[in-house]
Amino acid sequence: MTHRPGRRQILGGIAASVTVTVLTGGGRAFAQEVSPPGANLTDRLRALETEHSARLGVFAKNIANGRTVAYRAHELFPLCSTFKTIAVAAVLRDLDRDGTFLARRLHYTAKDTADSGYAPITGLPANLEAGMTVEELCAAAIQHSDNAAANLLLRELGGPDAVTRFCRSLGDRVTRLDRWEPALNSAEPGRPTDTTSPYALALTYARLTVGAALDPADRRRLTGWLLTNTTGSNRLRAGLPPTWTIGEKTGTGSYGTTNDAGVAWQADGRPIVVTVLSTKPTPDAPADEPLIAETARIVATALTQHPTTAAGDWPRDQQRPVA
Repeated sequence: MTHRPGRRQILGGIAASVTVTVLTGGGRAFAQEVSPPGANLTDRLRALETEHSARLGVFAKNIANGRTVAYRAHELFPLCSTFKTIAVAAVLRDLDRDGTFLARRLHYTAKDTADSGYAPITGLPANLEAGMTVEELCAAAIQHSDNAAANLLLRELGGPDAVTRFCRSLGDRVTRLDRWEPALNSAEPGRPTDTTSPYALALTYARLTVGAALDPADRRRLTGWLLTNTTGSNRLRAGLPPTWTIGEKTGTGSYGTTNDAGVAWQADGRPIVVTVLSTKPTPDAPADEPLIAETARIVATALTQHPTTAAGDWPRDQQRPVA
């Protein structure tokens, strides 16, 4: 019988905000902080915040050895386009049964693409004329972060609240979507809407890609789109080891908001869940991709040192990337 983890196992390795805790072990979290590695990580991440004039949030877990890095892991950050993975997953789980819904062709107008603020795929003349299938819209939303595609999927789901409800059904009590593209990217400091935490988002992505939230066919489809995302070359992908296989989704907004979340498979096929979120105090601050890449380098080193026995957080057949 395939072992499926309980909630306590999946949620193991929690660390307090504004500190870094490096934990070893498997299905349960150990109370003590490992030092000096933990203290050194705290200093390095704080130094990055100072250097980049940013607020940085990190949650990452090596599923193979149970090591966890958490920094501001329970603070709220703007969600931005990282929601698109979740919206697509909701379409796969709740609207499609046998591929019929994915094959449905949706028609839209030039106003839909213009109002979205970013429509690199939906805005192509051929697609404006012929429309796109739901499956093509899912791919465009993840692989190219197409805002119009995301809005069309939200329309089919019943609006942004559907993403919040989907998160709650997965056990994520934090992540919420309240607005449509592009308004959801306003990212004002202190705004509670359209937010998540590094911890909540990482675990939701884990449930969707290496957990059992989706059936195997839908999990493979979703992971395939994340693996072929075109917008993250300078973020997690730039900082994680080149031998790793990375499936991720970026998010970008005002106040320098720069996000990347996903799952990386090490050379031996075992996964690491990683989310890095960041924001800045001024509304016109540009996206800071080097901050995400450098954070990823630090996290990768911390999570692969001193490996221990495999923790078995997810079934073996779910610990390899799928195309």
